[in-house]
Amino acid sequence: MRVLILGGYGAFGGRLAQLLAADGVDLIIAGRSLEKARAHCDRFGGEPVAIDRDGDLEAAFRAAAPDVVVDASGPFQTYGPDPYRVVRACLAVGADYLDLADGADFVAGIGALDAQARAAGRAVLSGLSTLPALSFAAARALSADWDSVESLETGIAPSPRVDFGLSVIAATTSYAGSPVPLRRRGAGASGVGLAETRRWTVGPPGGLPLRRILFALADAPDLRLAPVAWPELRNVWTGAGPSPGWALWLLTVLARLRSCGLAPSLKPLVGIFHAVINRLHGGEHRGGMIVQARGMQAGKAVGASWHLLAEGDDGPFIPAMAAAVVIGRMRAGKRPAPGARAATAELELSDFQPFFDARAITTGAWSALDSTAPVFRQVLGGAFERLPPEVRALHAGRSDETWAGTASVERGEGWLVVLICAAIGLPAAAAETQVNVRIARKPGKETWRRTFGGRSFTSVLTVGRGARERLICERFGVMTVAMALVLKDRVLEFVVRDWSVLGVPMPRAVAPLSTSHEREEAGRFVFDVEIGLPLIGRLVRYRGWLEPRS
Repeated sequence: MRVLILGGYGAFGGRLAQLLAADGVDLIIAGRSLEKARAHCDRFGGEPVAIDRDGDLEAAFRAAAPDVVVDASGPFQTYGPDPYRVVRACLAVGADYLDLADGADFVAGIGALDAQARAAGRAVLSGLSTLPALSFAAARALSADWDSVESLETGIAPSPRVDFGLSVIAATTSYAGSPVPLRRRGAGASGVGLAETRRWTVGPPGGLPLRRILFALADAPDLRLAPVAWPELRNVWTGAGPSPGWALWLLTVLARLRSCGLAPSLKPLVGIFHAVINRLHGGEHRGGMIVQARGMQAGKAVGASWHLLAEGDDGPFIPAMAAAVVIGRMRAGKRPAPGARAATAELELSDFQPFFDARAITTGAWSALDSTAPVFRQVLGGAFERLPPEVRALHAGRSDETWAGTASVERGEGWLVVLICAAIGLPAAAAETQVNVRIARKPGKETWRRTFGGRSFTSVLTVGRGARERLICERFGVMTVAMALVLKDRVLEFVVRDWSVLGVPMPRAVAPLSTSHEREEAGRFVFDVEIGLPLIGRLVRYRGWLEPRS
């Protein structure tokens, strides 16, 4: 099967080409620049072809003779008065059509070609991208057992180190400050593109969450199509969270000014934003996605959220995965039904899983948790049940209990280390010493009193809120450290993400250092905790085991 990718050397078309090349698909890499197409083919394979989407497409497609054409060029928001030229050219030459469109009007309007596609016996699928193909699949998975879906919110946050194509920036700025149709309180309404914002924390249970992200209202297909898929839907909202955060904040300010008539169109600034965003890389090389739903089940209000984390360069492959799934099915003889439609119901979440498993992409869902549950159960969510039995037993015990065992203690060197350890009450160095840990639990709060050879220190653990959502907060006197609980290969790791003194946020560059974990070994709870400070180094490291005391 010959697959022609229009924009096949671009940000997402190029990645779709890589996914398909790995499966041995006969690829035609097309675009305005033959030189760029050749460079891509020299690296990843395929046949380079120069095709200008504003030229004679029907003649170009007949010459290339594709079975399927994928439009990955964009920006679909700016396709002009005749946005479906590519689709009609495909039908004229007898080729199926797919696209990676994220333009709301473009995807929602594709049904106008349904009769023509059916007459040609060809499939025309629009929106085979993160929005709406993946977002709708996630929403269906969350609400599979519900009676109704009443609210749906989605956010996408690419890695700050990913280079964006000019078309992506042009698409984003095209609706800045303009009215964006959506649904609020059960009625049609409009928001202001990029002016409305939300802040969410993205992170599957047991994973290292992204830092809290600012999302701005995006004119995405979901806003138009979700009320069709779920007629009872009362609220829908979709946002984008590109980095750096200050650049998005500036965009929101300009969008608000433009909505008030105080600023012109942002289209002339597309080149500047493209240069700035792609040159000022910073932060963790990780991206994510969140889908939040609320509804009714058996007469009760329910809610859940689905989270995705993509590490490194794997995130930009996600928008190409839906098209790769459909093409894989077509090669196996399972062609989509003829007709033109938005790809909101073509795929299920399980269809994406093999692509996630092949890359550093993790997913997971959160449901509403009992606020009276133990702190660790609230912070870990569904990952709590994956803890080793002894680790789970310690963190899900009675309201007041004691565990005992032995530990070895190592101290750092220097008089400053001695003073800090004495102030906090950290244990003295010992090759082996008795250790007792008394845990007093209240709803949303745990007080841990650790005693090493007669010397004790106490900390208070609580569930993080707001900017510290999905984190566990441990307070030592005037200092509070917020940590992520990361479960890897049956080992629970504590990763410092934030800290404060007397409630005042402190610079992350000088945050306390910690490499701590808990695991099960020979049927016992085993711990390994190291605490240090920048410039000073290690304060203390204590390792040992604990068993419940009767």
